Order: sequence, then structure tokens, then C-alpha cells
Amino acid sequence: MPGRDDIFQKSMNEGHSAAWDQEWPKAAAAYRRALEEFPDNPKALNSLGQALHQLNQVDEALQIYLRAVKVSPDDPVPMEKVAQLSERVGDLKTAMEAAIRAGDLFLKQRDPEKALQNWVHVTSINPEHAIAHSRLAQVHEKLGHNQQAAMEYLAIASVLQRAGNAEKTQEMVNKAQSLVPNSAEVKQAQTLLRTGQLLPKPIRAKGGTGPIRMAQVKQLETVPHSKAASGLDPVMEARQKALTQLAELLFDFSDESSPAAQDRKGISAIMRGTGSLSAQSEQIKVVLHLGQAIDAQSKGNDSLAAEEMEAALNAGFSSSALYFNLGYLRFKVERFESAQRVLQNSVKHEDYGLASRLLIGDIISRKGAFREAATEYLEALKFADAMTAPPEQADDIRQQYEPLIESYQSQTDEATLRKVCTNVRDLLLRDDWREQLYKVREQMPKPDGGLPAPLADMILQAQSSSVLESMNRINQLARMGSLRSAMGEAYDALQSAPTYLPLHILMGDLLVQQGQTTDAINKFSVVAHAYSVRGEVLQATKLFRRIIQISPMDLGARSRLIEQLVARGQVDDAIQEHLELAAIYYRLAELDMARKTYTNALRLVQQGSASRDWNIHILQRMADIDMQRLDWKQALRVFEQIRTLTPDDDSVRRQLIELNTRMGQQERALSELEGYITHLENQNKKDLALSFMEELVREYDDQSVYKRTLAALLHRMGRTNEAIPILDQLGDVLIEKGDKQSAMDVISQIVLMNPPNVEDYRALLNQLRNG
Repeated sequence: MPGRDDIFQKSMNEGHSAAWDQEWPKAAAAYRRALEEFPDNPKALNSLGQALHQLNQVDEALQIYLRAVKVSPDDPVPMEKVAQLSERVGDLKTAMEAAIRAGDLFLKQRDPEKALQNWVHVTSINPEHAIAHSRLAQVHEKLGHNQQAAMEYLAIASVLQRAGNAEKTQEMVNKAQSLVPNSAEVKQAQTLLRTGQLLPKPIRAKGGTGPIRMAQVKQLETVPHSKAASGLDPVMEARQKALTQLAELLFDFSDESSPAAQDRKGISAIMRGTGSLSAQSEQIKVVLHLGQAIDAQSKGNDSLAAEEMEAALNAGFSSSALYFNLGYLRFKVERFESAQRVLQNSVKHEDYGLASRLLIGDIISRKGAFREAATEYLEALKFADAMTAPPEQADDIRQQYEPLIESYQSQTDEATLRKVCTNVRDLLLRDDWREQLYKVREQMPKPDGGLPAPLADMILQAQSSSVLESMNRINQLARMGSLRSAMGEAYDALQSAPTYLPLHILMGDLLVQQGQTTDAINKFSVVAHAYSVRGEVLQATKLFRRIIQISPMDLGARSRLIEQLVARGQVDDAIQEHLELAAIYYRLAELDMARKTYTNALRLVQQGSASRDWNIHILQRMADIDMQRLDWKQALRVFEQIRTLTPDDDSVRRQLIELNTRMGQQERALSELEGYITHLENQNKKDLALSFMEELVREYDDQSVYKRTLAALLHRMGRTNEAIPILDQLGDVLIEKGDKQSAMDVISQIVLMNPPNVEDYRALLNQLRNG
């Protein structure tokens, strides 16, 4: 049954609107609805692929683009995306095959620039890819790029020589010599052939290191483990995740042609002191150290890998993935003090918290400090329990661990503490740990309308129920409206559990209900800080959100919330909070603080896990503030960045032209205008270029240069009969004003267009020259 075209169009429009606003989850949902009507629509498939890519859902985006390739096998765009995403997931063979095919398709569409770009990228992955070099050589030769073509023929010669084909090798070198007879490289190649020596191997183009490191990391995932669902214990799982994240950062930095690299530069954002030449030098060092570390670790050389990671840290690189990986490697070689110190930096991150707690617990137990070790192991069990519980129960389970942990902090029996450490370690440090947790939960009695019990109750055979019973009574009293009695019960409960944070939160809730919002905020702030110190970033985050909900203008709480979100790796959420904070400053007319906050948000965007599209969103707001402050010079810089990211945005181009005009920089204004028109013409968007120029001329009727540019565009479009009257009228105006030289320039432009009455214009030009 055919789909409904009206629903399809509505869904596509909603998707495009959401994509324009950078709301990629909404965009993806809308495109999925469109595909329900027409599953093989290539535009919908490509749009969904783009949205999923922006959401960093690389595997699904790749599958969508593969569908698009099947539907539109002659469209180079989805084929190029398949190449890029296959490279991202470490499938270099597919990536190279798709890039070769994409280049062929772009060439068929008469876009040699994109074709060359794809083939060059293949050689960055495999410098000895003969097909890619062959394509490059032929196209460069046809385009008249003799030097580049000759270098490609030499690369082919090198590959053929190592394959044992001496005749073809000589033929390729001779071909290169016919193109650039005086080239030093060609002369060297001829000499090497005459003396029976090997030609130099083709050099890897910049951008190949990241994909290769990613492929090495992905190969580690193929090592067979147990048949359990996860296949890895928490530590090895975190290690794999950390290596993958580091490889992704290196990937983005290495591949300058990727969209990520053009607007993000992942590594540079988490470097200290970026912006100077010195910082750029340090950044290059970080890339080298990270690449060597991943290479060493993938080959089992853990000692060298740890040295390289430490060198990256010393060069100014900071990442939870790097901290965990380094801590893990130090642990493996029994450098326990160093390992514990480093792992403290990754203990708050949601991806590495569980594994970090387990390693720290092991380190502390080796020292004989079983009480502190038991605390770490229980924190790890809390993390694992919440991860495997139903999402709606996770918070309740976390809270119930608090009295358990508190009771063991006062435990003095070493045998009991040892048992805690052993039980948790044996349960979690195994490949099928998730499966085991599910089994334990199945064996536990089901809650009868009350709170779900933590797994620790069964695993440790320990109960700390008195505080929980008190909290139940407090909640009952509060529901009955007896708030003072409920608060009294809470104070009584504090006597037996003064550090039980959920009880303090409950007291804060009671204060809110009593209208004592200032006291409630103070209570929540203290508890949030305590959670943060303990590494409970999720709980701290929720409390800071609660404070903001009560008092939206609490700037301190919002700043601390941002810190917690960054620590937990929720970069997109942190950026959103930055924008909210900046909006508050903006409403308070504190433009300097608003712009500073946007700048901080922009730095966060650069991290590898953040959505790339925040860049434009933030830069536009920064530009708006600069315009309001009449800081045109700074606004110009920001708009130039936006123009680089969105070259098709005519509103940005218009702003650049206007700003340069206001600042008396007519040459730069004209350069911007010509650059935009050329860009549109190269994209076969001449009609858009024409409408832009016509609108510009209407708005700036006194700017003769715009009229001349419009006339030139019409002439290039074959509409000279429309261009001549524009210039004719402009010439008359200039003559009336007495601007003889400008009038002569306009008439000369008409003469170059060679209209039927060109001799009349030549006569007028001579008359002006002689007059």
C-alpha cells in the first residue's frame, strides 16, 4: 500500500525545521516518520543518516547510508558518507572501497574536486593503494596539474616495482618525466631505476593516523571472551571504552577533511592554554603521544603505552578516558600509588566510575585498609546495581546503599570487612557480571509496593533498615500535612545516621513545603557538595537542578551544575546549561558576562563527545552581543567563523558585507561578496546568487559596485541584455555626478560584454577620455 504524500512532506518539513534548530533527536524522529510512509525515499534516508551522525549514533547512521546507497547507487553523497562512517568504526577496507566509488561518482557528476578529495583520503589510509594513485594521476593530468600528476605516477611506479613489474615501473616514471622533465623527484627516480635500487615508498598523507589507530582499537574488540552478554568484566569494558574514545579524538584531529575536524578540533578543546603557537606545538605533541600510546597498548606494550599517556598529560591533555587508561596500566605493573592517584580523576565519570572504584578498592585492600576498601567496593556495587536495575528504580536503589555504606564505615571486624571486599570483587570482576546481577535480583523477594531492596542485602547479608523505616514514617506524616511532626521525626533519625544524605534531602523537601526556600536551598547545596566530594555526580547534579528549579536565578548553583555535568561526561547537557546561564546574564543586561559564558560553552563544544552543531548556535549569539555592544571588529571575526562553518548562509554573508562597509573596508566587503557569488556559482546555485544580488542592490541603491557585480553575474548567466541597461543607467548617474573615472569603468565593462551596439559605447568611452 503506497504511503501518504501529505504525511511524508509534513514529516520532512518538521525534520528540516528541527535540523535547522539543531534539535537532532526531533529531526531524527521526524525523518523516521517520513520513512514509514516511503521507506526507500533517498532524501529521507540521507536526512536521517545526517541526523544520526550528528547524534554520534555512528553504527545506525552507517546502516541508513548503506540503504541510501542501494536506493541511489549513482548518488556520490551517501557513498561518501559510507566511506567516512566505515572509517570511523574501524572498517578500513570498506571505507577505502566506498571512497574510491564515491570519487568515481563525483567525477561522473563533473565534480573533480570532490573526486580528488576522496581518492587522496584513500591514500592517507593506505599510501600504496594503486587504484587511488592511478585515479589521481589521470584526473590531475587532465586538469593540467602536471606536478601533482607526476608525483602520483611515481607513487604508482613504486608500488609496481615492489610487485615485480619492471616494465610498467619504467613506463610510469617515463610518464612522470614527460609531464615535468626538470623535476628533481623524477630525475632521482630515473637514477634509482638505472642503478637497480628501490624507489621510495609513497608517503602517507596527513589524516591517516587516526583511522588506523581506530582500526587497531576495534580489532581488540574481536578478541573472544566468554559467552556472557557483555563479554568483558567492568574493568576491561572501561578499558575498551577509554581506548575507543581516545582513538575518536585522535581520529577527529588527524582527519582535517572530516566535518568534525573543520569545526571542532576535538583535542584542542581540552588542552590547557590553546591559541598560541606554543599551544599548537603542545597539541602536536599530544597527538603524537596518543597515537603511539594506542599503538603500543594494542600491541601489548603496556609500559611504553603508559609512558606515552603520561607524556600526553604533561603536554596539557586532560580526559577521563586518558586518566582511567593510565591508571589501569599503572595498576597492571603494580605501581599502585600512582594508579590510585590517577584513577581519582576518572572515578566521577559515568563510563569509568565502576571500574575505577573496583581498581581503587583492590589497591587499598592490598595495603590492609579493609574499611576504606570495603567503602570503595560498596560504591562499585551501588554503581553496578543501579546500572542493571530498571531505570525507574535506579535512584531508590542508590539511596538505600547510603545507610549500608555508613554502617560499614564504623565496622571494626576485619573478617567482616574482608568478606565484603571478597564478595563484591568475586561478583563483579567476571565476564558475565551483568548476568550474575540479574540472577541475584531474580532470587530476591519482590517488593510489595515498597522500595526495591538493593542487591547488597542478599550479597552481604546485612540490613540497615532503621533509617529507611524512619524515612517511611516521615513521608507518611508529610502526606498527612503534619510537616512539623515530620521534621521532628527527621531530627530524631539524624541522631542515628547524621551523614545519611537522603535523609538531609528529605528535610530539604520538608523545608520547601513549609515555604522556607532559602533554608531548603542551603540544605540542598550542602548535600550536593557532599555528593560531589564522594564522587556521586549524578546525585549532585539532580540536587543542583532542584535548586535551579526553586530559584532559576541562582547563578552559583547553575555554575556548579555545569561542573558536575562536565565531570560526568554529559557535555551536551553542560553546554545547554551554559546557554541558559548566558541567557540569564543577557536578561540582566550583563552583556560581558553573557558573552564570556558563551565563550566557555564554545570551549566545551570542542570536546569529542559534544554535538558539532552547537558551534553555529553559540557563535551566532556571540555575534549578536558584539553587534549590540557596537564591537564591530569582534563581530566581524565571529561572523567570519560562522561563514566558514556555513558557507551557504546568505544572512551571514550579508552581515559580513555590511560590517566591512560600515568600517570603511570596501575592498574586504567586495571580496566577501565576490567570494559568496563564486561559491554559489560553483555549487550551480546561480539563481540563488542572482536573487541575493538583486536584494542587495535594492537595499544599497547608492553602491555602484553592487550594481556592477549584479551586471557581471547576469552576463555570466547569458542574460547580457538585462545586464546592459543596469550598467547604462549607472553610467548616466555617475556622469551626472561628475564621477568621470567611475563612469569610464562602467562603460568599459559594457564594452567587454560586446553588445550589438558596442561601437556606440566605444565612441562614448573615447569621448570621455578626450573630454
